[in-house]
Amino acid sequence: MSDGISDDAEDVVGVLTERIEAQFAMGMDQLKAAVVAAPTANPDATDVVKWHRLLVQAQSVLDRAEDDLLAALETQPSEVDDPTLGLAHRVNAAVTTRDGRALVVRWLLDPDAPGKKDLAAERLARLRPRTGPAVHTSAPHRPAGTPASAWRAGRPVR
Repeated sequence: MSDGISDDAEDVVGVLTERIEAQFAMGMDQLKAAVVAAPTANPDATDVVKWHRLLVQAQSVLDRAEDDLLAALETQPSEVDDPTLGLAHRVNAAVTTRDGRALVVRWLLDPDAPGKKDLAAERLARLRPRTGPAVHTSAPHRPAGTPASAWRAGRPVR
């Protein structure tokens, strides 16, 4: 990869963690604590912490899948059986999940990433959870003399 992330899968989480810590000028534990204390104070930090957590989880799943595959391969004769092939597919799926989450983290860290300064960025901003209350609403006003049952049915009484 071109931005300091090597092709060695073991480095992906570590390199992205270092980039996060550099961008927010604090360690991951401090950043996580800050996000827990004030989740709406910095939506970018909240998103990065969320996706970093998902990335770490995906890496853990991948590590377990690789360990299971290696253990199965050590007991195999010359041909691989179906359960072992299933483990290989599980490793491939875990790599795909981990890499997808790594791409999201990279995108979140890049202020010039495609989609951050155009119409897509505006739409994304609208999808963020609201930090304040929704617009206040009240029941519609029923004209005087209109029975409640008629108003609820959607037709005023004449």
